[in-house]
Amino acid sequence: MQKRQLQRDQYFQEQSRTTSNYVIPFINEVKKVSGNSRILEIGCGEGGNIKPFLDLGCECVGIDLSTLKIDLAVEFFSKHPNRSNLRLMLEDIYDVPEEEIGQFDIIIMRDVIEHIHNQDRFMAHMKQYLKKDGIVFLGFPPWQMPFGGHQQSLKNKYLSKVPYTHLLPRSLYTSLLRLGNESEAMIEGRLEIVDTGISIERFRKVAHDNGYKTDKERLYFLNPNYEAKFGLKPMKQTKFLTAIPHLRNFFVTCMYTIISQDYNTH
Repeated sequence: MQKRQLQRDQYFQEQSRTTSNYVIPFINEVKKVSGNSRILEIGCGEGGNIKPFLDLGCECVGIDLSTLKIDLAVEFFSKHPNRSNLRLMLEDIYDVPEEEIGQFDIIIMRDVIEHIHNQDRFMAHMKQYLKKDGIVFLGFPPWQMPFGGHQQSLKNKYLSKVPYTHLLPRSLYTSLLRLGNESEAMIEGRLEIVDTGISIERFRKVAHDNGYKTDKERLYFLNPNYEAKFGLKPMKQTKFLTAIPHLRNFFVTCMYTIISQDYNTH
């Protein structure tokens, strides 16, 4: 197996473990996941988040724009006993009509919303795939968190460990990345996140403006995924910091939220 494939397999396992240990229990507090649940993951990558749902017998659909990731997902799931319950699609979600895939009990998105351009348009579009009593789970790193610009993926071993650099003025941030000998492709990718990164407050506004209500929300000081990656136990944000909106944003490494359509206001 090639090095990149081994790395993606490790990532697949990390995602699967976090979803099994933390995401599904979080969802269960609002809506019970069962073998009868229909699950849609938008931005599914290799499918690590889907696996725990498929293990439970759920009917799952995963959609992603990356040919490499969908190809790896096909390979990773090729021998899964519930493989017939899984549909993997190399598609842009905007090109998938509701009648092609139907509606779902649960839509999941982990570490995806912060990469999407025009989040208002996306949130409005997503509603067509939800059953009337369906919910959406989202987990993402809010913009102001220490590595909200995903700079941990930089090639420069020093810059990849420095927090908050993504909050520098765009021109200064660009100069810093070039000084660190990052490739133009890497720089372009980091600057794209500058354009799409989403704060706690902006997410709440976008959701509300597009007819969603919040069913449950949790802010983490230590991201649940850090357990699988670094052996660090998840830690919720303290009540003291949570109560200070602008300060807390710099110390929340992950936001878990469940939203659903608000039929009372729209």
